[in-house]
Amino acid sequence: MASEVAQQTHWLQKTLTLPNHKRGCHVITRKITSQLPELTEFEVGLANLFILHTSASLTINENASPDVPLDLHDALDKLVPEGNHYRHLDEGYDDMPAHVKSSLMGPSLTIPISKGKLALGTWQGIYLNEHRNHGG
Repeated sequence: MASEVAQQTHWLQKTLTLPNHKRGCHVITRKITSQLPELTEFEVGLANLFILHTSASLTINENASPDVPLDLHDALDKLVPEGNHYRHLDEGYDDMPAHVKSSLMGPSLTIPISKGKLALGTWQGIYLNEHRNHGG
């Protein structure tokens, strides 16, 4: 007969603060992990990151080449160009395209935790994508 081991469930909810970033795609993995020393207390788990921003997004992508964030930003601008062809222009030509990019990329990430660390691949990093010229 197999013995059952009772395991307690542990939760942590924390608000992280990031500095303002200029328009573009920015690798922020270290900025995230530096604010989460509690990760070391978790053998396994899930980290959910959510950005309270309607014109920025989060994603995971390559963190090794400095060209990747630049190319990603350029590709997003080609997919969703600025212009006066949108109805929502109250906050400038960059606002509605930023909302579209945010919806395409998403405001949240779920990342496995393994042995006290975010279980990202060797070349993976967490990106903050600021889609506005004067975001916050």
